[in-house]
Amino acid sequence: MYKPLPNFLRIGDSDIEGKGLFTYEALPNGVYLGITHIRDKRFPDNMIRTPLGGFINHSEVPNCEIEKIGDLHTLKT
Repeated sequence: MYKPLPNFLRIGDSDIEGKGLFTYEALPNGVYLGITHIRDKRFPDNMIRTPLGGFINHSEVPNCEIEKIGDLHTLKT
């Protein structure tokens, strides 16, 4: 069965803007959360945004980081 987000993540109302990505519990640093974007020239901005990538909000004090690995952008704590 397809599940767009890992079991420990949820989408909820954000204090920053609209909807955002949240955890059910505190996660240690370095936890892989998934793929946020895939580079593909056939799409606008040459990127496909995954469900995970669609709910990332920007923060002055981020608690996650995006890592670029070839044509993939991944998110980790």
